[in-house]
Amino acid sequence: MGRTCSARPRRVWLWRWRSNPLRRRSDVIEAWLLLATLVLTLFAGAVTGLVVAGTVDRSLAERRAASRTAPAVLVEDAADALPSPVTEDGSGDGRAWVKARWRAPDGTSRTGRAEADPGDKAGSVVIVWTDGAGRLVSEPPGGADARFQTVMAGLTVAAATGGMVVLGGWLVRFRIRQRRSEEWEAEWRQVEPSWRRRMSG
Repeated sequence: MGRTCSARPRRVWLWRWRSNPLRRRSDVIEAWLLLATLVLTLFAGAVTGLVVAGTVDRSLAERRAASRTAPAVLVEDAADALPSPVTEDGSGDGRAWVKARWRAPDGTSRTGRAEADPGDKAGSVVIVWTDGAGRLVSEPPGGADARFQTVMAGLTVAAATGGMVVLGGWLVRFRIRQRRSEEWEAEWRQVEPSWRRRMSG
């Protein structure tokens, strides 16, 4: 008995770049579109990611430069103050928001609520962060926290920009393929009558 072999079609890489009688103008356009989409995705993602990362890094540096620490004196016991907000996992750090008094850079007295340990008593000194006018601000991120925020902001924007470029390229490619299918159908309608005559003859 003879043995039959099923020949699998061999995939030809970069066929759109090679000259052949079946290649259409739309195939060449699609090839250039794919290349342009790849290059633009990498370039635009890298540029926007670096720009945003630099912007975030400068913003954090400005926050650190505009903030300063100041000693604040508690005017009530931490046990009588408001507890710190509960975290997302349902736990808390046990600290409390205690009314405190500190002095602004111009020497005026300011009051507000600062975090303190549960056992702190009135008269205890805690460190607060203030801006140039002596208003309370949150501690600006620094070190590893600042680097993490900078990197994540850059990566997020780079991924979003690259995704938009890929989506735009995909939409254009879809339109090219749709147009090619319409051209094939139009050509087939012209060829079909003569082809049927030859087949029936």
